[in-house]
Amino acid sequence: MNEIISFIDSNKERYLSELKEFLAIPSVSSIKEHNADTRKCAEWVANQMRTVGMQNVRIFETPGHPVVYSEWMGAPGKPTVLFYGHYDVQPVDPLNLWTSPPFEATIRGENLYARGSADDKGQVYIHFKAIEAFMKQQGKLPVNLKMIIEGEEEVGSEHLEQFVKDHRDLLSADLVLISDSSMFAKGVPSVCYGLRGLAYMEIEVTGPNRDLHSGSFGGSVHNPIQALAEMIASLHDKNGRITVKGFYRDVRPLTKKERAAYKKLPWNDKQYAKDLGVAKLYGEKGFTTLERLWARPTLECNGIWGGYTGEGAKTVLPSKAFAKISMRLVPDQNSQKIAKLFQQHFQRIAPKTVHVKVKALHGGEPAITPIDSPGVQAAATALEKGFGKTPLYQREGGSIPIVVQFKKILGLDTVLLGFGLPDENAHAPDEHINLDNFFGGIRTSVHFYNELPGYWGKGKRK
Repeated sequence: MNEIISFIDSNKERYLSELKEFLAIPSVSSIKEHNADTRKCAEWVANQMRTVGMQNVRIFETPGHPVVYSEWMGAPGKPTVLFYGHYDVQPVDPLNLWTSPPFEATIRGENLYARGSADDKGQVYIHFKAIEAFMKQQGKLPVNLKMIIEGEEEVGSEHLEQFVKDHRDLLSADLVLISDSSMFAKGVPSVCYGLRGLAYMEIEVTGPNRDLHSGSFGGSVHNPIQALAEMIASLHDKNGRITVKGFYRDVRPLTKKERAAYKKLPWNDKQYAKDLGVAKLYGEKGFTTLERLWARPTLECNGIWGGYTGEGAKTVLPSKAFAKISMRLVPDQNSQKIAKLFQQHFQRIAPKTVHVKVKALHGGEPAITPIDSPGVQAAATALEKGFGKTPLYQREGGSIPIVVQFKKILGLDTVLLGFGLPDENAHAPDEHINLDNFFGGIRTSVHFYNELPGYWGKGKRK
């Protein structure tokens, strides 16, 4: 491995030059005016795959933006990794808040600034260079590798699920590898092994059959905004627990090993509260903040509206009020089951003075890969070798729907080996990637591919 690491160290300037070329393509998937740029970016990815030594490179058309595929299957008897990433990026607005142009990658201090640098072009490019290092120095990879890099992740991966269903045989593998996430903190390498799911609901509360004058009618009918606020307020008890009947029935409890792993993470509640500008944290009693963020389900009101909200005063008693509610789910909860429980609960607590409609907008399932699985353990060893520190374990409070789809359609667990940092402004102005993490990510990726066959052979790490 020494010659591979030396090759990486001697090519750092070239890597940055090539990455800047990748980042210069404004592949904003949500804006039609950038469709030609998104196509150009897909072609750049395909060309890069060929350059680093991947084979059977293909650009698959979808009703939206293309999916780029490649493979290298020259390691018989070794595990097959399916690597997933995306080449599309978020819009850059507000442009005036960027210190340097978003598609002109600029190094300032220890960071490289550009749209897509952390999410996800920079992290995809890390793996391209790991592959190249193996091929240049050894002429082969230690594992079989398939790659799919899509162009619609930032707009919900609308056509990816169907692509995966249509290409089950092509995408068959032993595990999925994704680098589109963050480490716990700078200098704290970590392996993410779990994601929360989602159930997203919309509520409509109707009172009188039209808007009313609040002076003439106030005190005679139940204001829908008040009724809705009262119902939302009742969704948590005094201990922060969700009151929906049956909500916690399928929640998988944290293991002692997990709770011990979270305690090792450098976390400070007071600093966290200070950073957020709140005087005191809130949440379900009996659990630490990290446990509540990653391994406990939540229910949040994401929006509430009704009546008059314009400038000045209008004394209206509204006919309707609305709210959007999201519930983050954990293993082994099911989004459809939770949505049904929520609908039943909200109908049950609705006062007779109003009429309530509850609609499920969308949902996604939680995902978890056991800490002692071969893929997670190979990732942990790779991070230790790549960054020189023993990594820690974490979950992520958000959701990555494709992880669930890979499990459902292909039967594959996912290893989340991310090299971003929480403060790198993904989706915001001045997005950046830390250069130490970038180069450490290339080393780590090399070690992951090299370590995986050994762990795969042993099954679980002892």
